[in-house]
Amino acid sequence: MEIQWFPGHMTKTRRMMEEDIKLVDLVVEVVDARIPFSSKNPYLDTLWQRRPRIIALNKSDLADPDATKAWKAWYERQGFGVVELDALHNRGLQQIPELCRSLLKDKRERDARRGMQNRPMRLMITGIPNVGKSTVINQVAGRAGAAKTGNKPGVTRGKQWIRIKKDLELLDTPGILWPKFEDPQIGTRIAFIGSIKDEILDLYTLAVELVAFLQRERPQMLSQRYGLEDSELRATPEAVLEFIGNRRGHRMAGGAIDVERTARMVLDEFRMGKLGRITLEYPPEEALQR
Repeated sequence: MEIQWFPGHMTKTRRMMEEDIKLVDLVVEVVDARIPFSSKNPYLDTLWQRRPRIIALNKSDLADPDATKAWKAWYERQGFGVVELDALHNRGLQQIPELCRSLLKDKRERDARRGMQNRPMRLMITGIPNVGKSTVINQVAGRAGAAKTGNKPGVTRGKQWIRIKKDLELLDTPGILWPKFEDPQIGTRIAFIGSIKDEILDLYTLAVELVAFLQRERPQMLSQRYGLEDSELRATPEAVLEFIGNRRGHRMAGGAIDVERTARMVLDEFRMGKLGRITLEYPPEEALQR
């Protein structure tokens, strides 16, 4: 399944970020801990001009904890500061100001020698749509509504400076993807977590791909959530969706299974973590061992 999505407002966002990067000292990129590589925007690697960067592994409560630890170690080896977050439940957020101060310690000392000791640190926070970026901002700032939030991509639009600590200001930016997913699997994983508008997707085909992945990697999640037998789990993913629809009573007039409704339900339950904690990809060396 090949998915591409780069709406026009994201081109404007790119131009805005290219200007705004000159105003900030450090960048925090929020990624989804279930897909820490696929949800990291490669375009941003060309933008940061050697500024310190933090990778915030958000929604870690939905991811496999061992995989999250592996990803944290992997990104630290690449030279990033890394924090694990569950922003929705306000877990791990205190690490962000602490790590910012640590990464900017030398710069702040240089600024103090130049008589600039009262200037707050300025951060840019960014990420692809629907990774929980605005929730991170609201929790760090300690007030609801500091940044607009929503469970659909594209909620955050204009530029916002937000004072989060006496010595820390944060620039929120709209969620941004990149123009072309070179690896089709990246587009699929991003669609799994809801970072691409469902309205442009074939949700049935997307759900079939998710079920196929779960059959290969986590069949117990399907059996535990939907009461499937071993023989049913060995069927095609299309048939598995029908079995799930039958279990949930998703029938149309005439008795046929409403597979579109079932597809939507499976995607929604995966996104909400109702199938269990799962990571869809692993660091390169970990993946080779699997």
